[in-house]
Amino acid sequence: MNTADQPTKPAPAPAPAPARDDGWRSASPTASLPEVFQTIPVGKGLGFWRKLLAFSGPGYLVAVGYMDPGNWATDLAGGSQFGYTLLSVILISNLMAILLQSLCARLGIVTGRDLAQACRDHYSKPVTIILWLLCEAAICACDLAEVVGSAIALNLLFGIPLVWGVCITALDVLVVMYLANKGFRWIEALVITLILTIGACFLAEIIFSKPSVIAVLGGFVPKFEIITNPKMLYVAIGILGATVMPHNLYLHSSIVQTRKYELTPAGRREAIQFATIDSTVALMFALFINAAILIVSAATFHGTTHDVAEIQDAHKLLSPVLGVSVASTLFALALLASGQNSTLTGTLAGQIVMEGFLNIRLRPWLRRLITRLIAIIPAVIVTAYYGESKTTDLLVFSQVILSLQLPFAVVPLILFTSDRKKMGEFTSPTWVKALAWTTAAIIIVLNVKLLADTVGLTKLIFGGQ
Repeated sequence: MNTADQPTKPAPAPAPAPARDDGWRSASPTASLPEVFQTIPVGKGLGFWRKLLAFSGPGYLVAVGYMDPGNWATDLAGGSQFGYTLLSVILISNLMAILLQSLCARLGIVTGRDLAQACRDHYSKPVTIILWLLCEAAICACDLAEVVGSAIALNLLFGIPLVWGVCITALDVLVVMYLANKGFRWIEALVITLILTIGACFLAEIIFSKPSVIAVLGGFVPKFEIITNPKMLYVAIGILGATVMPHNLYLHSSIVQTRKYELTPAGRREAIQFATIDSTVALMFALFINAAILIVSAATFHGTTHDVAEIQDAHKLLSPVLGVSVASTLFALALLASGQNSTLTGTLAGQIVMEGFLNIRLRPWLRRLITRLIAIIPAVIVTAYYGESKTTDLLVFSQVILSLQLPFAVVPLILFTSDRKKMGEFTSPTWVKALAWTTAAIIIVLNVKLLADTVGLTKLIFGGQ
């Protein structure tokens, strides 16, 4: 009988390394993603590069969320409307992501808890329920971007109607179930293959579009205009929401525990080091792809008479404007790889969030199906209602929703990793705490500014006067 169909028995996760009152409600946390918990061995006596290879993988699953179709919508909008100006926002957002994901790895490795479990073991039940509902809303917004992006790609490549395309993307849950049975490394291999596909497609697009190197470098320098221009700020916060994603914080703190590292202070310290290198390198790939999308959009459409209101417009115009017949096909292929990659990791994140906050233990196939339906049903309804005319606006709007949810994941993460009672000798250094709180403050201030501008911008974004 397939073991994946058996009810999962909660396996005890490793307790925090130091023997002390660690400040958690539960002294012995259950394993996160129990069917793959500590299933990937890290051999003793390996050299640096072989050990890095053993730890490599979780960072790429996390990086997928930083290059999903929601990023495409915001990057295309930013490039076509404002040229290279918002490249600085992509860079800053990516640096924030590297910092926050390193904190996630630290939390998971040291405490044996993912972020959702940590919230459940720290906050009261009412607060935990509120945080869970907010996180589910963020996952729905994220999934809206991912499945709509995949549906658009299927429509562009094969002419499949958007609603049917959204339904087809739900089948990714079967892929996750199949690969999880074969081993977590298979999921990581598929994700990395799709990332390389996206990167190759956009490397070709950059070569085709021939951007100005000087203008590109200038775009990475932050400009005050981004804050003072409401329309630019709206897209900028959309980029922030598309880059630093709430569900990725929960995901990363869980999947770093798939490695079977030594449960000693030295073993944990080494695991933190290699997990941080893994996520940093992977997120640099995400930086390249996000920057490439904006650069191609700016080089091709900014300052021209071409109206790029939708992803479909970019697909239709790329080949004729660049004079390269394969450009549009590569664009759609990369979009499909991006959407499917993101839905794979989104399915895992939904499972982690539901199990972590609510401590619900179901058969693996059932809980994946439930978490997938929670996200896919709103996407089907919204797509059917709006149709093809406003899909990119919906993608940008979904990323702004994600950005509004960020403080409710970021603040607990920083609090937990800054708490010496919970983390012991692995508490974040002072300089990391300072950077982390600065990052949280920037996110919160920008969100307040966004809310102040939302009433007037909503009519503008959705075609009103």
